[in-house]
Amino acid sequence: MFLYNLTLQRATGISFAIHGNFSGTKQQEIVVSRGKILELLRPDPNTGKVHTLLTVEVFGVIRSLMAFRLTGGTKDYIVVGSDSGRIVILEYQPSKNVFEKIHQETFGKSGCRRIVPGQYLAVDPKGRAVMISAIEKQKLVYILNRDAAARLTISSPLEAHKANTLVYHVVGVDVGFENPMFACLEMDYEEADNDPTGEAAANTQQTLTFYELDLGLNHVVRKYSEPLEEHGNFLITVPGGSDGPSGVLICSENYITYKNFGDQPDIRCPIPRRRNDLDDPERGMIFVCSATHKTKSMFFFLAQTEQGDIFKITLETDEDMVTEIRLKYFDTVPVAAAMCVLKTGFLFVASEFGNHYLYQIAHLGDDDEEPEFSSAMPLEEGDTFFFQPRPLKNLVLVDELDSLSPILCCQIADLANEDTPQLYVACGRGPRSSLRVLRHGLEVSEMAVSELPGNPNAVWTVRRHVEDEFDAYIIVSFVNATLVLSIGETVEEVTDSGFLGTTPTLSCSLLGDDALVQVYPDGIRHIRADKRVNEWKTPGKKTIVKCAVNQRQVVIALTGGELVYFEMDPSGQLNEYTERKEMSADVVCMSLANVPPGEQRSRFLAVGLVDNTVRIISLDPSDCLQPLSMQALPAQPESLCIVEMGGTEKQDELGERGSIGFLYLNIGLQNGVLLRTVLDPVTGDLSDTRTRYLGSRPVKLFRVRMQGQEAVIVLVHLNWSIRCLDSALKFLFMPYAIFQRKLKVLAMSSRSWLSYSYQSRFHLTPLSYETLEFASGFASEQCPEGIVAISTNTLRILALEKLGAVFNQVAFPLQYTPRKFVIHPESNNLIIIETDHNAYTEATKAQRKQQMAEEMVEAAGEDERELAAEMAAAFLNENLPESIFGAPKAGNGQWASVIRVMNPIQGNTLDLVQLEQNEAAFSVAVCRFSNAGDEWYVLVGVAKDLILNPRSVAGGFVYTYKLVNSGEKLEFLHKTPVEEVPAAIAPFQGRVLIGVGKLLRVYDLGKKKLLRKCENKHIANYICGIQTIGHRVIVSDVQESFIWVRYKRNENQLIIFADDTYPRWVTTATLLDYDTVAGADKFGNICVVRLPPNTNDEVDEDPTGNKALWDRGLLNGASQKAEVIMNYHVGETVLSLQKTTLIPGGSESLVYTTLSGGIGILVPFTSHEDHDFFQHVEMHLRSEHPPLCGRDHLSFRSYYFPVKNVIDGDLCEQFNSMEPNKQKNVAEELDRTPPEVSKKLEDIRTRYAF
Repeated sequence: MFLYNLTLQRATGISFAIHGNFSGTKQQEIVVSRGKILELLRPDPNTGKVHTLLTVEVFGVIRSLMAFRLTGGTKDYIVVGSDSGRIVILEYQPSKNVFEKIHQETFGKSGCRRIVPGQYLAVDPKGRAVMISAIEKQKLVYILNRDAAARLTISSPLEAHKANTLVYHVVGVDVGFENPMFACLEMDYEEADNDPTGEAAANTQQTLTFYELDLGLNHVVRKYSEPLEEHGNFLITVPGGSDGPSGVLICSENYITYKNFGDQPDIRCPIPRRRNDLDDPERGMIFVCSATHKTKSMFFFLAQTEQGDIFKITLETDEDMVTEIRLKYFDTVPVAAAMCVLKTGFLFVASEFGNHYLYQIAHLGDDDEEPEFSSAMPLEEGDTFFFQPRPLKNLVLVDELDSLSPILCCQIADLANEDTPQLYVACGRGPRSSLRVLRHGLEVSEMAVSELPGNPNAVWTVRRHVEDEFDAYIIVSFVNATLVLSIGETVEEVTDSGFLGTTPTLSCSLLGDDALVQVYPDGIRHIRADKRVNEWKTPGKKTIVKCAVNQRQVVIALTGGELVYFEMDPSGQLNEYTERKEMSADVVCMSLANVPPGEQRSRFLAVGLVDNTVRIISLDPSDCLQPLSMQALPAQPESLCIVEMGGTEKQDELGERGSIGFLYLNIGLQNGVLLRTVLDPVTGDLSDTRTRYLGSRPVKLFRVRMQGQEAVIVLVHLNWSIRCLDSALKFLFMPYAIFQRKLKVLAMSSRSWLSYSYQSRFHLTPLSYETLEFASGFASEQCPEGIVAISTNTLRILALEKLGAVFNQVAFPLQYTPRKFVIHPESNNLIIIETDHNAYTEATKAQRKQQMAEEMVEAAGEDERELAAEMAAAFLNENLPESIFGAPKAGNGQWASVIRVMNPIQGNTLDLVQLEQNEAAFSVAVCRFSNAGDEWYVLVGVAKDLILNPRSVAGGFVYTYKLVNSGEKLEFLHKTPVEEVPAAIAPFQGRVLIGVGKLLRVYDLGKKKLLRKCENKHIANYICGIQTIGHRVIVSDVQESFIWVRYKRNENQLIIFADDTYPRWVTTATLLDYDTVAGADKFGNICVVRLPPNTNDEVDEDPTGNKALWDRGLLNGASQKAEVIMNYHVGETVLSLQKTTLIPGGSESLVYTTLSGGIGILVPFTSHEDHDFFQHVEMHLRSEHPPLCGRDHLSFRSYYFPVKNVIDGDLCEQFNSMEPNKQKNVAEELDRTPPEVSKKLEDIRTRYAF
């Protein structure tokens, strides 16, 4: 078995975010790392929408990320510390839209190791040096400079090692143009290591150490070191030189401290806490991330606590000496992994879990009533300030980036009866969790919908002048009239546009600089800017049946297949070409490309004829209207569209931006097939045809613009009138139920799609929206890149913002972290268990609040009683949403759980069972018992008083509920006490298997509790999953991979007969067939394990012990071992696996979802020839296109186990983003052409998924 790995949705969690001007223009951009992916984002300063410019897989773990710019430069570079043992410096090239590797310096072994640098990066604020440090011992400093040609140069590394030292954080200190200086939080463990009593370990203090790079002597010295009072968790650089006082802020538990050399005294200020907080009062408070904003006149820091509260920190100085630190509560946002303050006034928040946000900073919070806290205010040691959290005041949310991270459980099923399965994904953490329903498709934002006086048949938009940014008119054509609407603040009908309103319109366009052209059945109307009108009438009885127009040319087809060609002369007049062209058959569709920038005309006309052919006809004056090439089609063409796609932006001599791409002819056929063919820009030849089947109806194509490039809207069309008649006739002879089913299928077979090129790959994605009948591009101030479309009798203005997204999401909020969910087979409802550690249940929360309110009243004096009572009442009434302000932290060993029954289509909760405080639900199953008839039962495994470290548990329960009201309510039946955590439950032969700690048991349903029938005590550590097939049970152990168990009914025994030879820390598993199981482990590997054909599961238990003397099994385990079929390192912890089909009529694939929010599939090769081809593609790409951060691709995919029988599609698909000459070399090695290789890559993707 050979598999091919494809990523459907890349990881969405962000681990690092940096900002700067990476493209060298004045625009602010953000570079984020998502585990093994680098992504460049650009927030639009006008709309605030975040666009993704580039996403690159680096096939390595990104451990640190920094932006730097050389002194006096205008462009930021990116420094990456990864697990490759190399420091890599990247530059973004906007013309090619790629990250270019400028330097790659090797300094150590690969892998995430303790003493190999890469974990921490720090840059000198003036861009002269960079320090890369390991967790322990090693630090290297590289000097950065530029050579005579202004290229970036990098020096040899200078060592700043110190043995027996752990590093917690490193920053570059801003010292102006003095020698570069780096500050480190360190701890020396040498004494603690040598002291057996453990006293030294308790007394070891963290130190703040300054390292100076002496540029004159070219070496690094430890300048100064001092012990710290509190344990710091990170450092913030304070601007220096002419901008500020220099030095660092140390963020530690409960305090923030300012330090600098010389005679500067330490300034320390406590971190303010929330008033009346329900948190454990003994808990310390730390800052988790910060962002610095610096202008010429001032600077401030935004620092976020672990509850999500952001404080604005400023320093008061007196002649270069800092006198006080001031903190002011700014706003509360979800806890972030990284924050960036952009020069354009935005704050980007990369959340630890859940969606990421872009806020506009509306106020700096200087002149509000919020109290300001200062280090100069007198406080007792250990006391702190208090503030009152509130909804957003200084920040305004402008954009939200969907993130699935972390996906804890996923099930793929068609619960909504849509033909295509949906992905039901339980994701998020704590009060920000949600159940999301993912469907393949682009999200459509509806900007406006307005009713029209009848059912229109077409719509266009035109501008008044070629230089205009936005459209001026919407032209709507009806069966016997044309409506002209002007676009302004509102859309209104106009009558003085010059268009003929008493006739339907076939097409219209802007002609030349400022004239309009309208083509209608009886002629062509040319409307000049000064409203003069020129008309061309059709000869005799002939009418115009089809036409094609662009900015300078008009081509019409008259009845009988006669083509007439018009071109605009320099004076703006429309001239007919002398000859006409008779086609051999009737014309059914035509298309002209847009006029390329700087040219007079588009050279090609595409014409589709009734005889199932498409002809390309030249419009060049030398051979005008001569046929150049022809393509035969499998069915009659319905519509044609020539677009320029896949281009990269280029700047010509005048600095005009334009893109140079390839010409593609898109052909929509009447049988529902879309063809995409390359049109040679010189000869007009057609080659490299790609085919997609979209539905059973004719395909219509419309050209629009998306993100500055041309794209095609594809509508699979419905002919309702004929259809309904057809159905009505059939209805007479058909039972009602069948008729209903038929109608549903009819309505489903029509969808709108968008074909576009995004990051050097073609995407054909359905729009998640109702049926459209005609579409056109639309640009206005509110909606710069929209679509205007008609659907029955409405005009709709739509926008597509999330290009590149594979799924659109509907999210339903949950209360705690969802752990697992199951689908009730009859009602399709979901039963979800949600559990949080360090959390209160609703009841405990209310009790704690009541208690605190009573204490407030009691603590007040006689005269303050009334005021205290009012405050207590206000405290009890305030209800800040936990999804933003976070849930109170209850302390270690405190658990809260609920069991929820949810309708997956509406997302409404049908039933909610709250468990007691400190009961944690870990497993759930829905099953039937053979001794209880047809009733469905839900079993939930619950742990009582579980403490994670050091581990202890007071036992567990299995709650049994009966599903009543056709699967909408849970009726409590009984609870069964067990001695350990029941972490896995699976139905088995009319009974149920439960993994209680490391015991595997069979239970049956009793009146008062579940009855134990059978048990096996020989599993090594802890059962975390159970799969069953026939008499076999496959148990996943938390540490020891899979164990195969046979249930013998006659003897009522569970007997182990086989196991795996490798230790694996299994997170999830799924059965592929009777002998094969696929599993994933917590280190990010996926494996498929199979029992050899000669495995015998008729093994006997040996009660006498005689046999045990000589048959001890292999490697201390079972006597039979499984074989490993495949191993693959994904690089992200996989938490769900499922064998399923993703598209109707597609083949089965293994779908996995990861903790970082990624979704991928492993698909089997159906032929040796395919496998051989892709193996060679992968081999060539490994050498020709090595990963960006210097990690070796083969060793990355073999991180824990050597990669076996899997080809990495993510690497193969990078073929499309290689330089053309490299593509050619690789393709020649494979005896193919580059289009053939990319066609193979596209085919395997569309066969299994999207």
